[in-house]
Amino acid sequence: MKPVIKHPWNLSEMEAIILQQELASKVIKEDSFVEINCVAGVDVAYSDHNNKLIAAIVILDASSLKVIESVVVEDTVDFPYIPGLFSFRELPPVVKAFDQLKISPQLIVCDGQGLAHPRRFGLASHLGVIFDVPTIGCGKTKLLGTYEEPDFNRGAYSTLDDNGEVIGAALRTQNNIKPLFVSIGHRISLQTACKWVIDLSPNYRLPETTRQSDHLVRNLLNAKQ
Repeated sequence: MKPVIKHPWNLSEMEAIILQQELASKVIKEDSFVEINCVAGVDVAYSDHNNKLIAAIVILDASSLKVIESVVVEDTVDFPYIPGLFSFRELPPVVKAFDQLKISPQLIVCDGQGLAHPRRFGLASHLGVIFDVPTIGCGKTKLLGTYEEPDFNRGAYSTLDDNGEVIGAALRTQNNIKPLFVSIGHRISLQTACKWVIDLSPNYRLPETTRQSDHLVRNLLNAKQ
């Protein structure tokens, strides 16, 4: 699986911001897909001892949520830690991992932000645009915006707003637990994104896409330390 939009990753902070602003105009905020049979989860973990990182992609069957393929790539950190520019730090190894996949997912769920980003172009949007695949941002914490606490029942949500604009939702995936922060990545509406996150989270706070990919990178990282 290869990106349809290619660009350099070794950019200055200002060059990266300008590229984000250019690519943000390509984000599609409505449902633009036919059928979703396979869903991917993406995660990146960093070593505490050196500049190594591990990127993992886990493909789940959309109905059973069983893992049907997984790929892991080891790489080095080449972009500095700059808030708002995480995609330039994490996507290069993720792109390498996608190149190794035998199955092409019809939806990707990212442990991070999509539109809920200062320039409306978080990692989920960046990944979705360059691969032209529907993506969802699903973060454990919010990057920006305000929201009212949703009801405590599974499936309850409230909008995440920034300067009068709805940029995502605070979504309760299980009863009486902290909400997740869901946002459009690309080619999906916020309502559909929330439905998919609920469907992917039958038993735990985090969707299975995130749980499985996080488990994979953490186990490998711990084995190497």
